[in-house]
Amino acid sequence: MDTSASDKLLARLKSLHPVEIDLSLDRLYRLLEKLDNPHKKLPPVIHVAGTNGKGSTVATLRAIAEAAGHRVHVYTSPHLVRFAERIRVAGQIISEPEFVAILEECEAKNAGDDITFFEITTAAAFLAFARAPADLCILEVGLGGRLDATNVIDKPAAVGITTVSMDHENFLGNTLGAIAGEKAGIMKAGTPTVIGPQSPEAMAVIRARAKELGLKPQIFDENWHVLPNPKAGSFRYTDSSCEIELPAPSLAGGHQMINAGMAMALARAQNEVTIPDAAIRAGLGWVRWPARLQELAGTHLNTLLPDGASLYLDGGHNPAAGQVIRSFLSEIDPVERTITLVIGMLNRKDAKGYLRPLAGIVNHVIAVPIECDEDPAEPGFLAAAATDVGINGVVAKDVESAMRMVAEKANPNRSPFVLIGGSLYLAGNVLKITGELPS
Repeated sequence: MDTSASDKLLARLKSLHPVEIDLSLDRLYRLLEKLDNPHKKLPPVIHVAGTNGKGSTVATLRAIAEAAGHRVHVYTSPHLVRFAERIRVAGQIISEPEFVAILEECEAKNAGDDITFFEITTAAAFLAFARAPADLCILEVGLGGRLDATNVIDKPAAVGITTVSMDHENFLGNTLGAIAGEKAGIMKAGTPTVIGPQSPEAMAVIRARAKELGLKPQIFDENWHVLPNPKAGSFRYTDSSCEIELPAPSLAGGHQMINAGMAMALARAQNEVTIPDAAIRAGLGWVRWPARLQELAGTHLNTLLPDGASLYLDGGHNPAAGQVIRSFLSEIDPVERTITLVIGMLNRKDAKGYLRPLAGIVNHVIAVPIECDEDPAEPGFLAAAATDVGINGVVAKDVESAMRMVAEKANPNRSPFVLIGGSLYLAGNVLKITGELPS
């Protein structure tokens, strides 16, 4: 698909504010007023914040709502390959002509005023959603919550906060409590609220905010529960009025049962649309969320690996993501398989924090550069970080070269298991190479 027109527009919109991130809502409210307040014309909204798991929760919630026959608008970030992935209008990624027209309208109404890139593109999403009929709108917070551009919805149908972890400390604070405070900023008085697994520090802050608002949130392992049954490939969800055995979601990793439970709790907390149990079962079976422990098969990269090799892709990039990957990889027989992590990261991420949980699980790390307009870490730095935490780290010039290195060093008696991870930018690069474009 030719996205040159929207790409040029997006590049121009980036020049409207001197910095990419400047958390505030005043500029956005001003533009929304000029656009006749599209954010007030949306179908019922479910608003989801968190550090880890919010994307998978949103994808699962969308899947089960669509399985129930509902038309669903979805706003997510970041994208993997093309920006339009962030805006799904009634289930479909916004078309290039519509996207260009909406962006041009927002640009014209803004009239050169100071506004950040995320703010004006969020306004564009709201405008697209307001003009298309739908039954539900799911908004994923971009950064934080309290001052995030998505936090202009006065009365959501439900609010969810997934696990809060250390990330984006420069903008949200350098403690879990501070970050949790920002995430809790999306909670609204009188709105059904669901809370995922939290550390004691984060939970204390969330509880305090809920008390201020007079809320009684549905809290993981207090009001709703998930009991995995790996042998049966299922899990049991329970809350005060429901107990149901469900199939494990199609997304890989045991943690996805928690995310599925979170989605189900949100579906049950809202009172705007009906989502029967049959739709939940169906949605769990076909939910897709690219670059979240996504298996790649039959691609160009697979042909560079030996027969019997497995290849996965993941965009997780913080210490909590490293813990999730450790749990996933721990299910692989170390006698039968060798595990290699091909890693690329941004400089601002905690490379050692991400890698440390993988020591003793991953046999080799191959660091590669990332093609992006931010500040990618040097592969040599990442290889050294791996070595520092006890994993053999080396460098390759690109992902294809890393695959060839795995093949050259492969033990004929131990099939390679390869995970490409550490960055959504790297994941996007890989999806371009393989042609596995999100749809």
